[in-house]
Amino acid sequence: MIGTGVFLKTRVMTCNVGSATMVLLVWVAAGLLALAGTVSYAEVCAMIPEAGGDYVYLRRAYGRWVGFLYGWTFFAVARAGSQAALAVSFAIFLNVALGGALSADLWSVHTVVGDFHFTALIALALLSIWAVALINMRSVATGGQTAVILTVMKVVMLMVIAFGALFLATGHWGHLSQSASMGRCEGVDPAAQGGLAGFGAAMLGALWAYDGWNNVTPLAGEIKDPERNLPRAFFGGILVVGALYIAINLGYFFVLSPTEIANIPASSSVATEVAQHFMGPTATTVTALILMISSLGSLHASVLANSRIPYAMAREGLFFKSLADVSPKTHVPVKAITAQAAWATVLALSGSYDHLTDSVIFASWMFYGLSTGSLFVFRMTLKDQPRPYRAFGYPLVPAVFLVLTSALIINTFYSSLSLALTGIGVMLAGMPFYWYWSRSLKNS
Repeated sequence: MIGTGVFLKTRVMTCNVGSATMVLLVWVAAGLLALAGTVSYAEVCAMIPEAGGDYVYLRRAYGRWVGFLYGWTFFAVARAGSQAALAVSFAIFLNVALGGALSADLWSVHTVVGDFHFTALIALALLSIWAVALINMRSVATGGQTAVILTVMKVVMLMVIAFGALFLATGHWGHLSQSASMGRCEGVDPAAQGGLAGFGAAMLGALWAYDGWNNVTPLAGEIKDPERNLPRAFFGGILVVGALYIAINLGYFFVLSPTEIANIPASSSVATEVAQHFMGPTATTVTALILMISSLGSLHASVLANSRIPYAMAREGLFFKSLADVSPKTHVPVKAITAQAAWATVLALSGSYDHLTDSVIFASWMFYGLSTGSLFVFRMTLKDQPRPYRAFGYPLVPAVFLVLTSALIINTFYSSLSLALTGIGVMLAGMPFYWYWSRSLKNS
């Protein structure tokens, strides 16, 4: 879960909701919403511990075409695009730490549509994609151990920023009662400032920072004792990360007023501005390194988990058949990892991932809602299936999750119609491929 969102999103969220108290409320609400989602996921995942996660649940609950659209959206854009963005972010933050040493062109190409410049920064981004892919090709244990190391580093860095802001910097708790009405809010859409639209937009920002709470599901088929460990992973992860996010945001607002946060340029981060109050001139370099490691950790986690989605689709005959192959030594879907890395490379080179990934944030939550809804379906259709874990608060808690998820999706159409329509377009673009592969299944 821990990526760059908690370091970068607070400025925009402050502009969305207008006050420090409301920002903190959004972080709590988003964490509770994710926690409500884990309640349902934990039951379904422990009941069906198979590789592929949501793809498997959606296919079983609603049919193959729904499962395919999920897999298509996440492979083609949501996860590959996120991996491309994280790789480029990793390179950008390292470049900042090195004082811009990676900005020089290695070579350039002049074309009819424009000039393409291949810089050392782009080369490093591509190298990071393939380095992480190779780590995950070795074995599940190697990927897991790497994830543990990077996660510990991220948690320590979050605690350093939070502790430094709260105990080493000078500040004032009166900032919590102030508003950001005089802030410049550079780059924030006026339609997403204030009211329900602003609250919904801030929720999407916070949910982006929490995104990954269900990343363990595609790995369910490779986890030891999934009936016990999956619920622990869900609940423990949300509670720990939520506490860290609240702590660091309290530090932000202790040091800076909401107006000062809203006035931060879009090219900077709240974490950098706050760190300068207790680190001095080294803050830019230190926070760049923190963001770099967070980006790399999120990239690794995404590759580890989400390569299992195309593998599961291929195994069902709804994707390229070769992606269902696994290494005879490590039992890792090496070809699926390779395909995912290759497509992330294309997106990283094209530079088109930012708008695409933004446009499928709401689509992702549409599928999260459907996966949560599968709990109700399975309670009716798989009554005799053994359930090592039963959802807490069923049916109320899962129902609340579905209602709030629906409200977020509707709000996206209201506040960011173009992004919502692009996300729908990405999903529907997969239908011709579904018809092709499903016909192939019928004819085989």
